[in-house]
Amino acid sequence: MKEKGQRRGASSRRLDDLVWERPPAATKGMTSLGKDMGRGPGERVRPPGISPVANGGRLRQPVGRDQRLLSARSRLGAITAAHGRVRSQALTPMILLLLVLSVLALGGCGIVPGNDLYGLRMSGQSNVKLPVQTAEGTVPENVRVRPITAELIIQKEKELNNLPERPYQPPAPQDYRLGPGDIISIIVWDHPELTIPAGEFRTAEQSGTVVAEDGTIFYPFAGVVKVQGLTLREARKILTQKLSATIENVQLEVRVAAFRSQRVYVVGEVAKPGIIPITDVPMTLVEAVNQAGGFTAEADHRHATLTRAGKTSQYDLLALYEDGDTSQNIPLKSGDIVNIPDRRFNKVFVLGAVSRPGTQIMNKRRLSLAEALGDAADIDQIQANPNQIFVLRGGDKPEIYHLASRSPDAILLADRFPLVPRDVVYVDAADIVRWNRLISNILPSTTVLRNVEGINLQYGTGD
Repeated sequence: MKEKGQRRGASSRRLDDLVWERPPAATKGMTSLGKDMGRGPGERVRPPGISPVANGGRLRQPVGRDQRLLSARSRLGAITAAHGRVRSQALTPMILLLLVLSVLALGGCGIVPGNDLYGLRMSGQSNVKLPVQTAEGTVPENVRVRPITAELIIQKEKELNNLPERPYQPPAPQDYRLGPGDIISIIVWDHPELTIPAGEFRTAEQSGTVVAEDGTIFYPFAGVVKVQGLTLREARKILTQKLSATIENVQLEVRVAAFRSQRVYVVGEVAKPGIIPITDVPMTLVEAVNQAGGFTAEADHRHATLTRAGKTSQYDLLALYEDGDTSQNIPLKSGDIVNIPDRRFNKVFVLGAVSRPGTQIMNKRRLSLAEALGDAADIDQIQANPNQIFVLRGGDKPEIYHLASRSPDAILLADRFPLVPRDVVYVDAADIVRWNRLISNILPSTTVLRNVEGINLQYGTGD
């Protein structure tokens, strides 16, 4: 071990003692620095870190291992100088790249990740053409952005309050008409043998007469009588005529003991969906829903549907309850199908720079812009640009609204701006957030480039 250390130290001293002789011709034109050092021709100097051959000198002791060590040191110096030149040359394009990307990011270029409303903000209209219903039909058009201002709120409220009043139209009186399956009770005064032939302890339904499938009944002394489609008054008249041939001064009454021929079907979001018979009291849409137990919590009051003879119509029962629109409460007929849908289509989408983006279900279609933002836990105070809040509304006539709420009192306008189902509320991100998104995506690429640069310098640079 001691001998190895001595040999290692001797090698280091021999490297330090390596000198190269400057030829006499090299003294011509010596710099003042060289003269100040007081060295003349042929004097010993230490290696200056560059190739001696390039300066016309020669090694005094260029033998064996010392020569290889000196060559390695010279090569290391050349690599270090080349590395500095390459780094300085590589930094300039990278800085230029960052500057270009920053301009593109602030200008709304498509290379920035995330949604971009820059074009919508600058042009004042939608970036894409939307299907718009016009007098000529549905055509693609760019939709103009309308600012949410006090004037717009006043205009919307006037349109809502100036709806034409619909006069009350009570349902037309209808007499019940008999049909197959109905049970009728026929009472002939002064003739109990005809009225209760099976005994007085049986119910009217049990002792009544059932209308057959072909719409006829059989009654003693009257025979087979066709009663399908007749009202009770018409049935009484026919039976009186039939019995007059056997009984003098016939006095009889016809009543319905069980209504079984006419029914409506109530399905969907009601407490007790099922079949509801139609009686001698005319049934309306609201009565059918009430007999089915009323609405459930998930019912959509505005989109009750009625299917009749293969055609489906839609009725707004909330307008009936809140606005008194009695035209929505139509009389029902046998075979009608009433469906109360759920409210999963009554959604509002809140997206963008909010704390909890997602969908919100409207309760009876009552939701304001302020409520939607509040249910989303407010806008993200770190990322959002409160000056860029948009409401995107589809339908036959798409609309786009813009709310600038940099000042908190603008939320008062948002509280009086009603939303409709399927509205999209979008809060745009701040420009600095878009810039940070760009940088966070560029940094991994720049790291890879720097690693590749280091590999090139290590293995592919140097002469």
